[in-house]
Amino acid sequence: MSDMKLVVVGAAGRMGQALVRTIATIPGATVSAAIERQGSPHIGKDIGQLAGVGPIGVLIGDDPLVAFAKADGVLDFTSPAATVEFAGYAAQARIIHVIGTTGCSAEDDTAIAAAARHATIVKSGNMSLGVNLLAVLVEQAAKALPPEDFDIEILEMHHRNKVDAPSGTALLLGEAAAAGRSIALAENSVRTRDGHTGARKAQAIGFATLRGGSVVGEHSVFLAGPGERIALSHHAEDRTIFARGAVKAALWAHGRKPGLYSMRDVLGLGQGA
Repeated sequence: MSDMKLVVVGAAGRMGQALVRTIATIPGATVSAAIERQGSPHIGKDIGQLAGVGPIGVLIGDDPLVAFAKADGVLDFTSPAATVEFAGYAAQARIIHVIGTTGCSAEDDTAIAAAARHATIVKSGNMSLGVNLLAVLVEQAAKALPPEDFDIEILEMHHRNKVDAPSGTALLLGEAAAAGRSIALAENSVRTRDGHTGARKAQAIGFATLRGGSVVGEHSVFLAGPGERIALSHHAEDRTIFARGAVKAALWAHGRKPGLYSMRDVLGLGQGA
């Protein structure tokens, strides 16, 4: 069987280059195209050379339609607006679209779900095995511990250049906690606290966001009860964990029917957002 041909979008960015380096180490996958925005100074460069793996004969371009038409899948850690556009192109080409982009709005998610009628889409706020296992543990803990006794708070920290908050991973963990308690996260999340806030509501799921330095990603879920506190945490030390998860998702999705899948599906960890 020939290698799966993958397009890397946002190829010149940190995650794009991490994806190229990771694909080079995983049997069964190859970089077929690398896409950057129009006007990027990296257009025309060999993506392998830029990523540090040596020339691979794939020059960075700016035409996703042509690239998608010749590929089996696309790996996407870009921006919500770009991701929605790429989802439409993936649907048109009827290929796999792995989405690690965070910060998508409800409207963005609706558009992506519509594209999944024709594209095989794997979307997750975090592509790592550890985080998705953590989400399962958070859901189980939230289900087991009574909400009248245990409060749930989520703390996350990322590098200074991250533009969305809370992080996609924090929201993924929040959704897991909400699922464990059979409540809707949108109706119970608390994103900010300032001034006289009043007493904490029993079903609230709180989020705290830290930004600074070069932190790849740190997440902790606290379940605080009377006289005791449980902390479930994950610390990302290298972007390679996200890249490996994305390539694993693409290989898993190859040959599957169109639809919207999650990393829990990929990892066989049960249903999840």
